[in-house]
Amino acid sequence: MSEQQNKHKQRQQKLKESVDAKIEAAQEEKGILLVLTGNGKGKSTAGFGTVARAIGHGKKAAVVQFIKGSWECGERNVLEKLGVEFHVMGTGFTWETQDKEKDTVAAVTAWEAAEKLLADESIDCVLLDELTYMVSYHYLDVDRVISALNNRPEMQHVIITGRACHRKIIELADIVSEVKPIKHAFEAGIKAQVGFDY
Repeated sequence: MSEQQNKHKQRQQKLKESVDAKIEAAQEEKGILLVLTGNGKGKSTAGFGTVARAIGHGKKAAVVQFIKGSWECGERNVLEKLGVEFHVMGTGFTWETQDKEKDTVAAVTAWEAAEKLLADESIDCVLLDELTYMVSYHYLDVDRVISALNNRPEMQHVIITGRACHRKIIELADIVSEVKPIKHAFEAGIKAQVGFDY
């Protein structure tokens, strides 16, 4: 074995020992709160991927979509057939309606559905898609959201997506991932396309 190969093997062995020690130390099981935030594309897609993973393992999942209009959703087309319960706010983007009162009523109605899911021990995984906007725009009270998250079943996993996540939700979360934009086709004049963007 060459000197270079030997050094590589020693580095990899140290890495393995470190990873093995972390695996040994991580013995607690609990429902995870995952926040996917940031200005980049792919937050909802990652959330739906986690829901699909749960379903693939025979778990029960549900989705509440807070910013969604009447347009078709490819993920919903697949996941509803697999038994995933969906609740859709349905008013679309706030810059389209330009009606804060109507948007607030729709957000509260969607949140009431979310609260029922977050209290249901039979649901293993809940995706609260684009929830962060409802808190940022003050359509939902952050303390009401925190209360429901804190009081959910012990083993229930929750995924929250959207830009500019409130600091209280970030502090509560077990995992926070920020999706950072480097380049986006829309900025180059390429429109959102069926089967790729939605």
